[in-house]
Amino acid sequence: MMEVCCNLEVDVNGEKIFMVDKKIVASYSGRLSKLFGKSKSTSRNLKLIFQDFPGGAEGFELILKFCYNNGNIKLNPSNVPLLYSAAQFMEMNSSFSGTQNLQERTEKYIEDISEWSWSELLNALKRCQDLSLSPSIVIEKCLDSLVGRLNLAVEANSCPSTSSPDSSALRLSCDTKSTESLKTGFSNGLWWFEELLIFTPDLVKMFVQFILERNFDEVVIGRFLIYYQKLKSSNATRDEKRKIVEVVVEMLYVLEHSSVSCKSLFSILRVALGLNIDKYIRNKLEKMIGARLDQGSLDNLLLPSPSGMNYLYDVNLVLRFVKAFLLEKTNRTSPMPLKRVARLMDLYMAEVAPDPCLKPSKFLALAKALPDFARSSHDDMYRAIDMYIEVHTEMSEEEKVKLCCALNYEKLSAETCINLSENIRFPSTSSIQALISEQLKLKTLLQTANSSSSITSLPCKLEEKLDFPEENEKLKAHIQGIQWRVMELEHVCKKIQTQMTKMMKSKVTNDSQLKSLPWLCS
Repeated sequence: MMEVCCNLEVDVNGEKIFMVDKKIVASYSGRLSKLFGKSKSTSRNLKLIFQDFPGGAEGFELILKFCYNNGNIKLNPSNVPLLYSAAQFMEMNSSFSGTQNLQERTEKYIEDISEWSWSELLNALKRCQDLSLSPSIVIEKCLDSLVGRLNLAVEANSCPSTSSPDSSALRLSCDTKSTESLKTGFSNGLWWFEELLIFTPDLVKMFVQFILERNFDEVVIGRFLIYYQKLKSSNATRDEKRKIVEVVVEMLYVLEHSSVSCKSLFSILRVALGLNIDKYIRNKLEKMIGARLDQGSLDNLLLPSPSGMNYLYDVNLVLRFVKAFLLEKTNRTSPMPLKRVARLMDLYMAEVAPDPCLKPSKFLALAKALPDFARSSHDDMYRAIDMYIEVHTEMSEEEKVKLCCALNYEKLSAETCINLSENIRFPSTSSIQALISEQLKLKTLLQTANSSSSITSLPCKLEEKLDFPEENEKLKAHIQGIQWRVMELEHVCKKIQTQMTKMMKSKVTNDSQLKSLPWLCS
């Protein structure tokens, strides 16, 4: 029988004070042996304070159990993580404890991790995170084994006899009653999504890093991260939600673009907007959304403005999305994504145009965010600008002119050109440009029609009737329609010329514009 005396007071992390036999504990611990081995003091008032003992009081109690039982303790997946960490901390290696080497014993037990069941792996990992144990060989070994079994599960998923996590072939002895329901609830071997909800964000981060090294399907990883963020955040505190979002975004960022949808990223963004997440992480989220902006919808973009701002929608955020998209566009071979984004921006401009608090400079930035070649037509942009000018009656003429400069008049349809020329809200210079553009297009159309219909001459007066062969009735109707539009343009042009003449009397106008009028309206 070992003689026991209490000659050492140990304060463990401020949680609990233990009275122990210094000689017994020091015989197994290199750390204590170095502290007290050479001490000749017989004082019974020795005190030792630990500030960062692994597992706190629970961990120290396990060490005492080992020491006071002559180095005997039953190891299991639940206590090994704590015993291993505590043994390392106390330096319980062969240098001091001979054959009764706790550190070596725990390491050997961990080496046999292939014998552990699926539930034992999860429980061991949960113990590590519950006790706030720093990343160690235990966590690494458990994660490596866990990922290896998931890989096997995916490979065997097509085979009913081995697709179960309880299968002996996969050594996934899941004891949880929920496994069967999870298998039926998740297709394609995704039953493990819910099982890993026990992980903290930091452990999820390590798990994803391990699983990426195994070349796991990144689409599945993306789905897991989205699932984790949604489910784990449902009952979390604000700080916990922020940590979850930051880790999920950071992990999604390293995946291929096709691994996660734009819709899923926007759902994360809406959560992140109210959590004040780290700016560096938010930038990553915005870049990911921008790279997939062509997959987005108008509803996705209608995000409320930041707190303290009086305008309705976060226009600056959308501009950052477009910038990120254009930076990514260099890797695209198809022009279709750019055209889809242009269409999306036209819809967005029309939606935000009625906002009375949206400044002209911001609206202009939206209009000029994409290069001209992104749009084959500027009709929708014209309508959005018209709506904006109509609402913002306080705009100066200079501000209107700047907005109109964003339009490419050559990409306006004939109907839009006519509408613009009669639109009193637009600057007169814009009307003239629209007329010039439309007349040039009409003349080109007439010349094309002339050359293709064997007509030898075109009368000077457009209203004069032309004689077409019977088989060219469709072409005849088309050209007659063009002639009527030209006549309508001439009528509008005369009105503008009259208005300009009146303006001459009160204000000097640009000579170059006036000189072009006789040609334009002749």
